[in-house]
Amino acid sequence: MKLVLAEPRYFKDSINIISEIVSEVKFKATSQGLELVAMDPANVSMVIFKLLSSCFTQYQVQGTEELAVNLNNVKQILRRAGSDDMLTLETTDENKLKIQLKGATVRSFSIPLLELEEKEQKVPELLFPLAVEMDSDMLSESIEDVSVVAESVTFLGEKSQLSVKAEGDLSKAFIEIKPDEKTLIKTASTEKHKAKYSLEYLKKMIQGGKLADRVSLQFNNDYPLKLEYKVVDRLQLSFILAPRVDND
Repeated sequence: MKLVLAEPRYFKDSINIISEIVSEVKFKATSQGLELVAMDPANVSMVIFKLLSSCFTQYQVQGTEELAVNLNNVKQILRRAGSDDMLTLETTDENKLKIQLKGATVRSFSIPLLELEEKEQKVPELLFPLAVEMDSDMLSESIEDVSVVAESVTFLGEKSQLSVKAEGDLSKAFIEIKPDEKTLIKTASTEKHKAKYSLEYLKKMIQGGKLADRVSLQFNNDYPLKLEYKVVDRLQLSFILAPRVDND
């Protein structure tokens, strides 16, 4: 396998974001691109990532190849990548992943490939009655706002509004987002949909706004949430987050 990227930032930024949630992952290289599906150790969130073959200037893969790596090892090397560097990912006969950064100098690194025993993760089939498409910045600001007062956030969605609220012991935050030309609320339902999620996880996921200007947010009553960031012909980064269900 040999993959060459002229724009390393898509891979670099994605790895930085994903490594906040999972540390050891198995990439799958197919004719369509480089992809991974991984669950965090607590089984609360899932990451689905695809870096499309059209993102690469050279893409050589025979059939389907799998490579398991420690993301922190990859991240440390990618920190050394300049914005104009040519990035090459190559598997070697010594069961290692070779990462080459080519700019004014050529720098080569190699890290061991891991043997991961875990079963292949399947992306769950989820049905959502409500989807909100908005600017990534708007979602990020809303999450940062409510995280000032609490550790979890409640989304309330209906045709006319997305509400984002949080309640701490003494403090409250409430944000109203109305649909307009930039914020699209898609639902065939006249009902309100409500669910609560962990802000600790969401704050990591909204980093996807570094990659894409727009985000899709989907949820249902006490049901997993799906966040999706896309860059056309480049990449797709999605997260699924389990709801927090109150016992009271």
